[in-house]
Amino acid sequence: MLAYHDQEWGVPQRDERVLFEFLLLEGAQAGLSWATVLRKRDAYRRAFDGFDAERIACYTAADVERLLADPGLIRNRAKIAAALGNARAWLALRREVGSPAAYLWSFVGDTPHRHAYARPAEIPAQTPESAAMSRDLRRRGFRFCGPTICYAFMQAVGMVNDHTTDCFRHAEL
Repeated sequence: MLAYHDQEWGVPQRDERVLFEFLLLEGAQAGLSWATVLRKRDAYRRAFDGFDAERIACYTAADVERLLADPGLIRNRAKIAAALGNARAWLALRREVGSPAAYLWSFVGDTPHRHAYARPAEIPAQTPESAAMSRDLRRRGFRFCGPTICYAFMQAVGMVNDHTTDCFRHAEL
């Protein structure tokens, strides 16, 4: 967790594969701790073909069973089905808007929101921007992307800087 915090969390990401990975992982995390997902991230990368949306969108019922049998994953049928559906929705989004990265970043005006929270208790679970992202993603067929999941995604990929003001990463980012 420390390495993730110090090196990844909150670093602005615009790489489509990385954004897609975090969107799927945040959905898998629903109801669980992020530490659980981080421990399983390498297994997810392996099982989901490096988060290649084109490959995931073609998964079959046999692939769903393979994923459900993988002890390295969160074996929840609804979350796995959502990951496959989200891959198809991602490809449709790309066809429609050209750049899923630009689309996602548009919810923060293409610039990271830099917050100045002194304590973790001040950090919201969701914002109007994450609610708007959630609504639009759902309209486009994405699942496991509620406002809280979208806000966690926005934090993870650096759309918002929610490192507390006493954290060395706050000033760096």
